[in-house]
Amino acid sequence: MRIAYVTPYQGSTLEQRRPIARNLSLSNRIKIELVAQLLQANGHEVEIISDGAVIELGARFYPGFWETELSHPDIPVYYVSSLPIRRINGFWAGWQAARFLKKRHRVRPFDLVIILNLRSTQISCASYAIKHLGLPVIFQYEDDVFVSVSGEAEEDGWVSRCHRSAYKRILSSVSGCMAVSPHLLLQLPVHIPKLLLRGVVGDDVLKTSEDMKAKKRNCVVFSGTHVESNGVSELIAGWESAAIPRWELHITGFGTMTEELHKMAARDPSIMFHGMISREELVRLLCSARICINPHVVSQTPGNVFAFKIIEYLAAGAHVVTTPMGNLEPGLESGITYMDDNSPATIAATLQRVIRERDYERTAAEAAMQSYGPEAVSISLDKLLNKVMAANNRDQKFVRANRSVAGSEVGSQRAGSSNFQ
Repeated sequence: MRIAYVTPYQGSTLEQRRPIARNLSLSNRIKIELVAQLLQANGHEVEIISDGAVIELGARFYPGFWETELSHPDIPVYYVSSLPIRRINGFWAGWQAARFLKKRHRVRPFDLVIILNLRSTQISCASYAIKHLGLPVIFQYEDDVFVSVSGEAEEDGWVSRCHRSAYKRILSSVSGCMAVSPHLLLQLPVHIPKLLLRGVVGDDVLKTSEDMKAKKRNCVVFSGTHVESNGVSELIAGWESAAIPRWELHITGFGTMTEELHKMAARDPSIMFHGMISREELVRLLCSARICINPHVVSQTPGNVFAFKIIEYLAAGAHVVTTPMGNLEPGLESGITYMDDNSPATIAATLQRVIRERDYERTAAEAAMQSYGPEAVSISLDKLLNKVMAANNRDQKFVRANRSVAGSEVGSQRAGSSNFQ
């Protein structure tokens, strides 16, 4: 099966050619690579189409190009051109992505399209694939499009209403969905195939976790983009307040708040920043940690977001401290301690308790691996694709049959009309 995977992918060549440091996400990149590689391993041919978004507005044109430093030699990645001008950026990316999808479909037809979340690029490609190419579209749903990251309803202005209308149109038209929570799956039509996909664990995590079981260190690790909703500033303040002797806080990633965070932690030698490290370094760091933390802002709509990294944290053999992100399977929750909020005081008290009572010894690596390891996800993805294609084939046969019946009726009416005359 030939698959177009339309995602906000950010590869190494993109980092070199476009100013994307402020919105760079290593975790986003890894999960896209893992899903694409599992599809490829199942015998499918995958092409990734990315908007390669530039969020720093300015009157400069960035031409489209192919990624040269591929995570897998048989999975090509193309970035559409970018024109980061206010009110044009999103429209341009969507238009260019749909054009490129059309071009690649003409070269060798796609059988199916997968879209990750609903930005302009994904909406345009999904609409074109459904309306003009007649292709089934699977929606990979991670962030609730109807509320903010804190679970609050978006403003009710003209632009927001247009966005909601576009979102509803796509949700009602897709042929299948894989989402990170039951809350998100409920937004899709009842009759389409669905898959609960909270995360994907790579073979590298499983192997390194096994190798480092006896090498755990007294450290807490945060991995993610440095933005306000991820609660990194609250984490640093809470860590300094907790003052836990012989323990370290390790922070990876980059973002708009990085410089501010460095200043906050400047006087605390137990806080260490790693920046945008390699995948290998990140996996070793996660697998060496006794605790991994996700101090995300608490959502007013439970389940509207879920951090893929929680599954990776668990699979790495770490105990996870996190704010609630919807109900999880009991096997996974056995390795988690929840915080009611992400205030510095709550973070400090929670970490002190988890360390004092040795709760960090409660882990759920096996449960994470059984549900979201490579083999489990590979099987689940293939089942979803087969169900979607089977349903699509039935729909096409039904349409052809109706057209045939309608054509016969028209022919009979014409014949009858002619005989009557």
